[in-house]
Amino acid sequence: MEEVTTYDWDLVNENKPIWQRKAEEITEEEYNSFYKAISKDYQDPLYKVHFSAEGEVEFRSILFIPKSTQTNQFDMNQQTQNNIRLYVRRVFITDDFKDLLPRYLGFVKGVVDSDDLPLNVSRELLQESRILKIIKKKLIRKALAMMKDLAEEDEAEEEEEEEVAEGEEKKETEPKEKKYGKFWEEFGRSIRLGLIEDGTNRSRLTKLLRYKTSKSKGEWSSLDAYEGRMLENQKEIYYIVGESVEKIKETPACEDAEKRGVEVIYMTDAIDEYVVGHLTDYNGHKLVNLVKEAPKIGEEDGEKAKKIETKRKEAYQPLVDWFKNVLGTKVTKVILTKRKTSSPMIVSSPQHGLTANMARIMKGQALGEKNMQMQEDVKRILELNYLNPIIDEINKRIKADAEDTQAKDTAEILFDLASLQSGFALEDTKGLSARLERMLKSGLDVDLAAADVEEEEYDLDDEEEEAEEEAADEEPVEEEKKDEEL
Repeated sequence: MEEVTTYDWDLVNENKPIWQRKAEEITEEEYNSFYKAISKDYQDPLYKVHFSAEGEVEFRSILFIPKSTQTNQFDMNQQTQNNIRLYVRRVFITDDFKDLLPRYLGFVKGVVDSDDLPLNVSRELLQESRILKIIKKKLIRKALAMMKDLAEEDEAEEEEEEEVAEGEEKKETEPKEKKYGKFWEEFGRSIRLGLIEDGTNRSRLTKLLRYKTSKSKGEWSSLDAYEGRMLENQKEIYYIVGESVEKIKETPACEDAEKRGVEVIYMTDAIDEYVVGHLTDYNGHKLVNLVKEAPKIGEEDGEKAKKIETKRKEAYQPLVDWFKNVLGTKVTKVILTKRKTSSPMIVSSPQHGLTANMARIMKGQALGEKNMQMQEDVKRILELNYLNPIIDEINKRIKADAEDTQAKDTAEILFDLASLQSGFALEDTKGLSARLERMLKSGLDVDLAAADVEEEEYDLDDEEEEAEEEAADEEPVEEEKKDEEL
């Protein structure tokens, strides 16, 4: 009797892929384990979204936001991103594909499973696939919606905490860590990069922006929140870009805004200089950089105010002309400031010119322009605080003698100090040192032409002189002994 061998198939894996299951059936632990498996991350994700898309193209996906950013996130040498794994009908195709999400969303991790794509397809065909372009568009929208939901959850929690605090006695509890604040600290630069690169979704990305302001009490604030705190007649949104919040607060422009009760947005990342170039207004409110030429903040526009302004210009025109003559090409023009500040003068930038902070960023770039042409583009405008007692004294002196040396030195020193305070580079450090030395000598009643004094002779005891002579005689003897030993 002939033996016949038969084979039976045993189903080894009875589990459905996690993205094929219903979201309500999946536990948080399962999501976390799956995230760690595909991302090789040791931390749990900060946030996730599990969804299925229907309509023209159908696919299922799970997207995750990590808790921390990668060190090489903006590495231009990294040609591809392997954060999104592409499946077709539950069959893994590739994780080495850069066209599923744009560069600024490179931190988002997850899986995409489509039934509409063919299994036997090359990367070249995938790049030209119309289906893949639709999937990419929906993934971007879903990722941005996920971030918006994360922000709204934090806002809802804040409102609940405020209601509880009003209704009950305040209990001492540890403040909850805000997820969106953590997200912004880690990935805020990516969102701002997207605002520059992705014009299609710029309005959605603008809603995700967060900054610290002069009235946010150290917390991150959205542009919507800023808009809700605007003064009654305020029509513009004011901001300053600088190296740090502390340095921004020290600027005369920030002092002026504070005295007027206007809220200022603190922008401290280098990329913010490029962001404001693409984001010129928000909900009809123009964004205004306070370090540029005298912005109008709560000014009177009546006929009386205009007449006073005209008379003021006529009265101080000789002072303005004198400063322009003394400083020469260092400034493009000299004006009377309308800012409320205690500083004698302010150095600002033209409306369409480079700011001091932008010049610093460009100079610090490894491949940035460092030639004289860039330095020439950094124009400066001098704003005189005509009510300051120092400026008033200079005005009195030049009326008596336009060639007053002390007035000239004081004017140039004030200009250099104001330039430093506004973030401009100091070009002539030697000249500043010489002028300060002359001013200090004058203040101490020291003759400007006085030479160095001669050092006085010191009386030495006989014993000290003999000891010094003996020490001098012993040194050669010791050297001779060393030579003999060698």
